[in-house]
Amino acid sequence: MKRVLNPGTMLSPVPAVMVSCARPGEKPNILTIAWTGIINSDPPMTYISVRKERYSYDIIKETGEFVINLTTQALAFATDWCGVKSGRDVDKFEAQKLTAAPSQIVACPSIEESPVNLECRVRDIIELGSHDMFLAEIVSVSADEKLIDEKGAIHLDRAGLIAYSHGHYFPLKKAEIGRFGYSVMKPKTRKRYEAQKRAEYRQAKRAAASRKGRRDK
Repeated sequence: MKRVLNPGTMLSPVPAVMVSCARPGEKPNILTIAWTGIINSDPPMTYISVRKERYSYDIIKETGEFVINLTTQALAFATDWCGVKSGRDVDKFEAQKLTAAPSQIVACPSIEESPVNLECRVRDIIELGSHDMFLAEIVSVSADEKLIDEKGAIHLDRAGLIAYSHGHYFPLKKAEIGRFGYSVMKPKTRKRYEAQKRAEYRQAKRAAASRKGRRDK
């Protein structure tokens, strides 16, 4: 039996990201966003939904640019703090000891401590009610070298990312159920895939042990 509830934002979990933005010549700002996602593959497009009264709203509307910075367990405190403090009153980069790094294409900075930065240019703004949706094209992506293997594949499961669920932050645990298409995978393909995952796991353990050894010297 299920209880019928009032319509609400019950989609869960959702990303918890820090969005950086800046007007030319002014201090940059960070806005924490949970209302975001991917809406198109080619060209790659995303969105963020922002309340009009937020300090970053006018900055993004005027400049037409922002950066989505993925967040980790190490960044969880800063992520929450930047969501409850206003950029009108404080320099969030300075207060949280975050680095405003030059982006590749857009004028506003990325957050250096974030493992992945998605540079975005606004294509359209849709007024929805409590929030306005900024539809944007992802024009550049930067990722930490530690997440990329020798074949150029990115492993986001190594980043320690976090998600947001009904008012709380949770770590994304590295316990894979399967990859896209695993339900129809042929036995030989499944065997090869499982062997590959075991090899990647052993390699990751060796790399972690090597890094620990260097730190202990």
